[in-house]
Amino acid sequence: DTKETIFRALVYGVEVKMVTGDHLLIAMETARMLDLGERVEGREGVVPLIRGPEGLPMLDPITKKAPHNLAANYGDYIRPGHGFAGVFPEHKFLIVQCLREMGFKTGMTGDGVNDAPALKRADVGIAVAGATDAARAASDIVLTEEGLSTIVEGIVISRCIFQRMKNFITYRIAATLQLLIFFFIAVLSLNPRDYQPSDWETRENFGGEEWPAYFKLPVLMLMLITLLNDGTLISIGYDNVSPSKYPNTWNLPVLFLISSVLAAVALISSLLLLYLVMDSWNEGSILKEMGIGEISYGQITTIMYLKVSISDFLTLFSARTHDGFFWSSTPSPILLGAACFSLALSTLLACFWPRGQVDGQDVVGLADESPKEFAVYIWLYCIFWWLVQDAAKVGTYMWMEKYNILGINDSLMLGKMGADAAAPGDAVSDEERGLKVKLLG
Repeated sequence: DTKETIFRALVYGVEVKMVTGDHLLIAMETARMLDLGERVEGREGVVPLIRGPEGLPMLDPITKKAPHNLAANYGDYIRPGHGFAGVFPEHKFLIVQCLREMGFKTGMTGDGVNDAPALKRADVGIAVAGATDAARAASDIVLTEEGLSTIVEGIVISRCIFQRMKNFITYRIAATLQLLIFFFIAVLSLNPRDYQPSDWETRENFGGEEWPAYFKLPVLMLMLITLLNDGTLISIGYDNVSPSKYPNTWNLPVLFLISSVLAAVALISSLLLLYLVMDSWNEGSILKEMGIGEISYGQITTIMYLKVSISDFLTLFSARTHDGFFWSSTPSPILLGAACFSLALSTLLACFWPRGQVDGQDVVGLADESPKEFAVYIWLYCIFWWLVQDAAKVGTYMWMEKYNILGINDSLMLGKMGADAAAPGDAVSDEERGLKVKLLG
């Protein structure tokens, strides 16, 4: 499976080099059989660029140390091409060392004693099945069965894990910022008594009690939000993700900025809704003009509980797709089921919450008072702002990639490798064949 493994590695942005102690002619023919080389128009098969050991660095004969400025002096010679033949163990060691000094994450496969130094020096040393004890001891991974396809499977699985971690962190930051900043601003800036009518004592539907001095949600509601939120968060570990076509690297400033954009849109929509429902008793207010004014404070409490809950759970579907719209990736049944359960339970609780007081604060189910369909209005409101949130996220990514904001493009460089190495007739998709693989710089 070596030929297929090399092709798949190239498709996923992992450049492959053959470094062997065999004769140059043997190495050239092996490379042609494996389609490891460049395609030249008018010629059948590939043309590999395999060189001998001439020009490669050697260890200092006295100190046995690598030459100084290894990457600067030999990087331009080692980096191009598809491999080297007729090399000694120290050549393999220094080739790996040079590539690492150039900033590449380097893996090495081998089976013999002569491969042990390079296996030890590589970021990931892989001893193949049947390797000597020395090679096994020097390696990070030992393959127990014939074939190399397991290596690519490991790459794919690790990148899926990386994507899930990225989704988890993005959603966690966005949800936390939304909650914390919303309550911070609401408590300090939106005093309910500033919005209650001056003649509240004589208003028939007001409730008979003065509104509190500052806005808050009962602790029980906050606990339900966080509990359901954490339950949905766990399902991210089982979500469908697509492994990236290039090596991953963390860019935490970008991650925090995207999370902040998601949180900011949800925050603005929550603050706006809180203002609208508290202002609903005043003449000329938006909700009163729409015919759904004069909302009791018990309803206001339940409305904001439902709004924050829905926004939190919908944010998950935006956070998981990063630079794509929420429909660009289908969520897994587990994640979709967890989110639907949380959304349905939050909606039912908001609609049928028993009338009374929680933590000394009035709470009324939305289905108990007019308008009884207010939960539907909140859902429509949240969906509208969710679309705005998703568009803002995609727009932020486009802006950052266009102007290289926060170095989002610095860790990538385009290399013309990968799909062109596949021979006609290989069982690969046209998308993979036409891909210009991105390599980690």
